[in-house]
Amino acid sequence: MSQESKNKSAGLPMTKSWDPEKVRQEEALLQGLEGKSLITRIRGYFNLTGPAWAQSAMTLGAGSAAASVVAGAFFGYQLLWVQPIAMFLGVFMLAALSNITLTKGERAYLIVRREIHPGLALMWALATVIATVIWHFGQYALLGGAFWDLANVAGIHNAPESNTTETIVRFAGGFLILGVNIYLTWNYGSKPKGIKAYEVFLRWMIRLVMLSFLIVVIVQITEGKVDWGRIFKGFFTFQIPNQEGSLTTILGAIGAAVGINMTFLYPYSILAKGWGKHHKGLARYDLVATLFVPYLILTSLIIIGMASTMHQPPFGTILGDSVTTANFQPVDASQSLGTVLGTSLGRIVFDLGFMGMACGAISAHMICCGFTVCEMFGLEYTPARYRLFTLTPAIGVLGVMIKSPIWLPVIASAIAFTMLPIAYISFFILNNNRSYLGAAVGRGWKRTVVNVILLIAVIMSLIGASIKIKSGVIDKIGKLFGNEPAKEQVEQEGNGS
Repeated sequence: MSQESKNKSAGLPMTKSWDPEKVRQEEALLQGLEGKSLITRIRGYFNLTGPAWAQSAMTLGAGSAAASVVAGAFFGYQLLWVQPIAMFLGVFMLAALSNITLTKGERAYLIVRREIHPGLALMWALATVIATVIWHFGQYALLGGAFWDLANVAGIHNAPESNTTETIVRFAGGFLILGVNIYLTWNYGSKPKGIKAYEVFLRWMIRLVMLSFLIVVIVQITEGKVDWGRIFKGFFTFQIPNQEGSLTTILGAIGAAVGINMTFLYPYSILAKGWGKHHKGLARYDLVATLFVPYLILTSLIIIGMASTMHQPPFGTILGDSVTTANFQPVDASQSLGTVLGTSLGRIVFDLGFMGMACGAISAHMICCGFTVCEMFGLEYTPARYRLFTLTPAIGVLGVMIKSPIWLPVIASAIAFTMLPIAYISFFILNNNRSYLGAAVGRGWKRTVVNVILLIAVIMSLIGASIKIKSGVIDKIGKLFGNEPAKEQVEQEGNGS
């Protein structure tokens, strides 16, 4: 590839607007931090984080909310260890992807198309778009339920034998959030200030979400409802509940914590910041500080909140015999936890927390589609095209009231969970291709340790994908064409959330 072609392939409209002198100063600062102590490097990296906030927002959406609520309500503290392990493996895979992208300074889609296979690159992009659009419905479903629950707290209810009021509230809330996210994502794609503003928005959105659930847990601590011994065991003894389906739940969560859309968005978000080979240490810190840590804190707070209030050890719950993991939803948790902070305040706090999670995921989904559709059709990046394609998943706003047809999630699950392990294997191969990456492949025991962890991530993605495809595709198709009606939607997975 000629240098001119390489420069063109590496270009994004946002990177052209960065001040070259400022980028050079940042690179000089990062070079000066190399070889310094961990504490010194962390201090230097602290104010430079950014791209992983979008990954954090994407994974901390409706799927993570539902998974954490169910884990705490039905399994108590026993599954606290699952989400940290799942995201630990995911972070290593994203770090490998950042090593590839920052070493070559080239867009990931073009790398996979040239170095692996054009058809695989196209399927990667197609899976990203389809899964993102379908998972978008779940975010608005969570928002619609939260808006309506807040309306109930305010004394607004449906008239007898009519749901007109609920429909108006849900759609008004949904279109309000859509408008906010259009403004945010369109600014992201126009200039560096837009990227910074969006990252600041995500920082505070995620912090406020964590604060809302922290308040609930603190109240439970003051009331003596939190069992610290069980929390410790939940994190460090790797318990597997003696309940039907628990092992499947665990393996599925570990294998699918990072979604196919996250793998596509991440390399573009670091290039959009103007990052290069000197930003590798910062990129690893960014993944830990703004993806792993928020994910760990938020999912743990939700699980602890649910386990401390709604779970009756060892294996029962106070939810009632008719409630199952399949039909229990996050907004049900808001209503059930009304007494934690007072009947109204408890519901408001939980509803606002879930709304924040959904809002962050919606914006990340839109940005992801803005990049991906351009790549898939081989279109040159322009702000106008980017803005147009960010609207690709906007049809998901109908999810505030209307469930997507059962066959749409089936298709999304089939494509997304088939492609995820294939994408992981591609990243593993590229990260070990010395003829392509040169010295960036690494040497010695560190490379061995990283490769072992990456192989574990690949294996777990294969297991997780198999489980999700069985439950989300094979079982659903069996219900569709068998005697048993398909009563439940495929769950909105925690990856693309």
